[in-house]
Amino acid sequence: MKKKSTLIGVIIGVIAAFVVLQHLPDPNEPDNTILKRPSPYHQTTRVYDGPARIDIVNNTMYIKAKFEDNETSKIIIPIDALLFKNKFLFDEDGRSNSSEISPQPAYSEIYKKIGLFDTSKKIIFIYPIFTQAAYEQNGFYDYYNNNCDSTCLTVNIPTEEHGKYTSSIRAAAILSILNYPHITDVDIDKNPDILKKFDRIIVLHNEYVTQKEFDAITKHPDVVYLYPNALYAQVKTDYANNTITLVRGHGYPDANIRNGFNWKFDNSQYEFDNQCNNWSFYKVDNGKMLNCYPAFRMYYDRELLTAIKE
Repeated sequence: MKKKSTLIGVIIGVIAAFVVLQHLPDPNEPDNTILKRPSPYHQTTRVYDGPARIDIVNNTMYIKAKFEDNETSKIIIPIDALLFKNKFLFDEDGRSNSSEISPQPAYSEIYKKIGLFDTSKKIIFIYPIFTQAAYEQNGFYDYYNNNCDSTCLTVNIPTEEHGKYTSSIRAAAILSILNYPHITDVDIDKNPDILKKFDRIIVLHNEYVTQKEFDAITKHPDVVYLYPNALYAQVKTDYANNTITLVRGHGYPDANIRNGFNWKFDNSQYEFDNQCNNWSFYKVDNGKMLNCYPAFRMYYDRELLTAIKE
């Protein structure tokens, strides 16, 4: 590993994170809806589960994801282009084990241009708390990998947004810094009409959703599907026991079933392009979809961040 001291403060990795967002009531929100809105410029996100390897060469960061052996698949990030402050932490063996992301005060004017500040638009993103639950230990993926029986197809709904790369926590942190408020899957499942209060909805890697949530999102007229593989599998909720259970999709209950909603706009074929070098949005019936997994790209691509709002 090269230039370890330089890495402190600039590195990002394949992550799971805990985003601390303040619950601030805003009397100007429609129907006094209390959204989860951040305090801009003062938020730090703790990040866990570092990548397999990180190198810095000629002011360029090369990130090798865990379980990835293909050298051509390294994530390449120009350090000078980073828009957010990053502090990378190591364990006693010198391996990355956690990091922090926070606003860069020097870029506050840039944030105002690319973020949700001086605009009358009411835009929210949906944090995928059900997807976070699905990827937890003793969850759906232990069942898929034959490490657990069908009891692992019912999991607790987390009480904190303590997500992973798979639940797009990186995008959630960046959008929060840029002043986007958010709601979660739970908010929509309990009250699908909540989406009617907003001009635009940003869907992250909301892979697991309920039928009510799927219907509410796909009926909204202006949705940005920022992550491929969203709306992929159907779950049902049990709020008395605070759980979700897989109903259909991802090869369940039949191995031939892919998208649990038979959704014609499923774009899961793009989810493994995490470099996004040729990113673009394309139109669908109720909005636009991105053709790659943007977790890394969002750290430095101003055009991408601006396109989310425009």
